[in-house]
Parts: sequence; C-alpha cells; structure tokens
Amino acid sequence: MDLVVTDARLRDGRVVDLVVDAGRLRVLPRTEARAALRASATSDASATSDAAATGGASATSEAAEAAGVAGAAGPRVLAAEGRLVTESAVDCHLHLDKVHTLNRVGDAALSAYTDDGMAGAQTSIELAGAVKTGYRREDALPHIRRALTEAVRHGTLHLQAFVDVDTAAGLEGFAAVNTARAEFDGVLDVRIVAFPQDGVLRDPGAAELCEEALRLGADVVGGIPWIEHTDADARAHVDWACALAARTGKRVAMLTDDAGDPNLRTTEMLATAMLEHGLAGRGVACHARALALYPRPSLLRLAGLAKKARLGFVSDPQTGPLHLPVALFREQGLPVALGQDDIEDAYYPFGRANLWEVAFLAAHLLEFRTGPAQQALLDLVTTEAATVLGHHGHVLADDAPANFVVHDADRVVDVLRRHAAPRWVVSNGTVVAETVTTTTLTRAATPPG
Repeated sequence: MDLVVTDARLRDGRVVDLVVDAGRLRVLPRTEARAALRASATSDASATSDAAATGGASATSEAAEAAGVAGAAGPRVLAAEGRLVTESAVDCHLHLDKVHTLNRVGDAALSAYTDDGMAGAQTSIELAGAVKTGYRREDALPHIRRALTEAVRHGTLHLQAFVDVDTAAGLEGFAAVNTARAEFDGVLDVRIVAFPQDGVLRDPGAAELCEEALRLGADVVGGIPWIEHTDADARAHVDWACALAARTGKRVAMLTDDAGDPNLRTTEMLATAMLEHGLAGRGVACHARALALYPRPSLLRLAGLAKKARLGFVSDPQTGPLHLPVALFREQGLPVALGQDDIEDAYYPFGRANLWEVAFLAAHLLEFRTGPAQQALLDLVTTEAATVLGHHGHVLADDAPANFVVHDADRVVDVLRRHAAPRWVVSNGTVVAETVTTTTLTRAATPPG
C-alpha cells in the first residue's frame, strides 16, 4: 500500500477508507482497511501516520494504532475525518495558450462578445486576434505554468487545452503549451487541441499548420466552423476536420454555434460529419450557445442526431450570456460537461482553473439549486466530464485510477458554496497538492447579555 485515506465520506453518505496501491484504488469498509494496514505493517514492519504534517493527528493516530503501526514508516495515512471525497475535476474546454493575456487586448473584444445578445461574437474573435501580434512562447510559458499550477491546486487533473494554430499564431502557442505539458507530466493529463481559431477557409494555411501540430504531438483536431463566411464553407471546415481525425485516429473538438444567431447549424453539421466519417463517440461540441434560441422541436431533433453520433457537449455558461440547454440535453441522455473556457483573456476577465467555482456559478446560471441538481453539478465537472472526453473509469471504485480529491467540507452544498481548493489532491495515487487555510480573529464577537 502506498496511501490510505481514513474516514472518507462518499457522496452517497457512506464513510469508508480508501487504499491506494500502485496508483490504483480500493474502497474498503473501515474495519477491512485497518486490517489491511495492520497486515501491511506486519509484513513490512513499517507504516507512517501523517498527523504532524496534515493536522489530522487524532484520527490518523487512531487509524494507525488500530492497525498496530503507530510511529512506524510505511504507507502515508491521510485522516479525512469525514470530509467529502470525490473524483478529481475534469476541464473539457480551456484556451490554455491565452491565459492571463487580457492586459494585451483590452476590453473591446470582451464587450463585443458579451453585449447585445452576443451579436458581435465574430467581431470579438477578430479583435481578440490582436494578442497574437508578437506572440512568443517564452512570454506565454509563465502564464501557462501559473494556470496549470492553479489547476493542480484546485484538483483539476484532466484538461482539454485548445491552442490557436493559424497563420497569425503559427505554432508558438502550441510549442509553449507542449513544453508546459511535459513539465507537468505524471501529475496532469493535458490533451492539446490544434485549433484553427480564425477558420480554415478564411485563413489559408491554417489547415496545414494544424496537421503539423498533430505530427508534433497535438492530440485532438479542433475546429470553429461557424466563423466561416458561408454555410458551405462551414460544412467544408467540418468535413476537413472530421476527415483528418478519421485518417489520423484522433478525436475532434469544435466550438460550434457560438453567437446569438438561431440560424447557426454547425452543431448539426458536426454530428452529421462524425457519422459520415466513422467518428461516433469521438467528438465534442463546445459552447453551442445559439441553441439557447432554438425552438424546442429543433432542439429535440438535434438531440436525437447528437445521440446517434454519441456527441459530447461542453457548456461554459459563466463566459457568455447564452448557454446550451444543459438540463434538457442531459434528460435526452447526452453527455454534458462544464468547462473553464477562459482565464483572464479577451473573452472573460476572471477564472482560475477551478471547476468547483465553475460549478458554483453554473448553479445560478443554469438554475441548478436543489439537492439533486447540486449532485448533478459535481457530475458535470467530474464523472460526466470524463465521459465527454472519452475517459472511462473515472470513478471512486475498486481498481480505478487513483485520481481524487479530499475536500475541506463534508457536504456537496459546502463544496459548491466555498469552491475552495481541496484539502488534498491525489494524482495517480500520489498526493500532489495540500491546502490549509487559517484565519485568526483578532477580536471575537461578544454574546449579548
């Protein structure tokens, strides 16, 4: 055994012990885990309580003493003390090459994207392109590292990172993100999307750059078909991306229908092309904000097509005034996730790679407030988000990969309310982040009377 988490509270209310061995998880009744710990101590003549380092002295000592191994060296023991334990967070949509660049662009693009029902979304993208002027990987790398550090601190261990690959950005953003990905290898799983932000037909040469990025290590073929000037060009954009994904064995991830125009139909184009190219179950549609303006019959028809293509969806309701009908699509059996989308860039001035915070904001924007809805919000940033990315087995279950967090709260409502960094973050069976928050009141309130 490498790690034991004692008295971990699961979302169904059970309090169990979690045992990690060689990066895999076992969920055991507390008596069985203590017996396993005792057996490990007997064979190794060692085990360690983590009391001094973690502040859980009482519970950790109790667990260790119950196993007869107090004070010895062995598996690390974390005393959860009834705290809630969930799967680590999964971010299906983050523009990682653009993080912390708002100061280089100003507010014009932000206003165009969010004002007037998103009528100026295309103009916003054109204005935001100014950040690529003079873009250099060495300038971007510190910002990217900062964002990935925050992701680890907040327990986001899987990321789908969109990186602009076009004639303006070249491969500079890709090179920076690829370098940072290597630095966080073994802690963070980062999938790079080669993303032609300015279009393919509109930007001759972008397609070839995307193919080069794939040869250099990008994982996913990106697209943004609605940015093209005609529906015919949008279809050609989608067909190019899906054909490339089929030829290279990759997945596709596209920003579809991201404007306040109910006539946009690029989500439908994506689902159709996935079926035509044999990509069922290998695609993600991000944003799809125009669907908020569709009449219900059109939504249901699209949902049926998307279900046939096994198309996943990512909504980022905090970054724009329109959003995907998340509840309806989940009712229709479609996999849906929430994403961070942006961190202090031309489209959103906030963000910190914290999916618990994204879920908190979505509780208001999507009106997910009841107890069951709160549970759904956690699914949208953990298990269901993993499904959207094609990650299977991202659950707290026996023999699953040990990627989980111990929250500093024992209720789902408090995880959402506080959206704080977890007490411990475990990646591939190893504790990779610990957070302790201390407040000292210099003057306590005096009770009346």
